[in-house]
Amino acid sequence: MRYRKQLPYAAATMVAVNILVFIPCLSPAMANRMLDKGDLNLYSFFVNREYWRIVTAMFLHANVAHLFNNMLILFFLGTMLEEKLGHILYTVFYFLCGIGGNVLSLISKLRTEDMAGSVGASGVVFGLDGILLALVLFDKSERSRYPLPRVLVMIFLSLYSGYTGHNIDNAAHVGGLITGFLCGTLFSFLPRKRK
Repeated sequence: MRYRKQLPYAAATMVAVNILVFIPCLSPAMANRMLDKGDLNLYSFFVNREYWRIVTAMFLHANVAHLFNNMLILFFLGTMLEEKLGHILYTVFYFLCGIGGNVLSLISKLRTEDMAGSVGASGVVFGLDGILLALVLFDKSERSRYPLPRVLVMIFLSLYSGYTGHNIDNAAHVGGLITGFLCGTLFSFLPRKRK
């Protein structure tokens, strides 16, 4: 399948939204207010039934470094995948990966009775990794562009970095990765018009 030459509208828009949401958080008072209203935590989600948090948490970040790291990967990996998936499907997968990551995060918090709140687009980032892995495994046209060993090493190092760090929601990473892999697998086996 030959790539459609198109501008990465969806990837750029998602990055822009994350940055715009973070700008008010440069004020400590506003940051505390936004995190209090939008982070993902057990009490607010299950007791207060604030189900929107499963989405809002994807667009909030703890600090500039957290935002920068996620947006850097989101833009470059997102641009590459959007070219393959198209604008609409990329956007759908973006939200599915983020939600999938947050669902596993909630399950993990329930098991460990962790009441801390989580924020960040890391679930989406790992979801994009999962999509890329599925494409490399199941789409022959991708194997020459992205060697499987390189993709596996990239994912391993990302997971290792998370598990050796502090205050990191690794369940969201794993959930995003699994969801992304499922999305990429579905895309790989869907019948498509080939040029």
